Amino acid sequence: MYLLDANVLIRADADFYPLERIPQFWEWLIEMGNSDQVKLPLEIYQEIAAGAGTLAEWITNKDTKAALLLRETTDPARIQYVLDTGYQAQDKRFNDGELQKIGKDAFLVAYALAEDGRVVVTREVSGPAKRLGNRKLPDVCNDCNVQWTNDYEMYRLLDFNLR
Repeated sequence: MYLLDANVLIRADADFYPLERIPQFWEWLIEMGNSDQVKLPLEIYQEIAAGAGTLAEWITNKDTKAALLLRETTDPARIQYVLDTGYQAQDKRFNDGELQKIGKDAFLVAYALAEDGRVVVTREVSGPAKRLGNRKLPDVCNDCNVQWTNDYEMYRLLDFNLR
């Protein structure tokens, strides 16, 4: 199962597959959600739904929500593990600004840890020198032994096409 970071859908709509111009992409995503191949944890879903515009309208549609929302909660201990392992630099502690930078990414990794075979999908690129709240999602995944990929690789693996 692929767990999407919010930036995957935000950038798809803004840059590559605008909802109003390439509806086939968004229909395909719903199909992938209905077959449990692509999901959004609640925290990531809420991040997108809180926005404005066509993407927020699309994600809050009852059929879209039913298809894409991962209907489970994560263990707080898993979230703490992600924060400790993926974000902490030895004995340092987060300040409020760093926690805000992390946002919902720690939840995404925690959901991926919940079951083998889950893969985090993000548009972020590795920046291994970054620390604390500035960590990039691929590096957090690596530190927590979670598989990750970018959106284009997921599209290829799930055979998205416009034929």
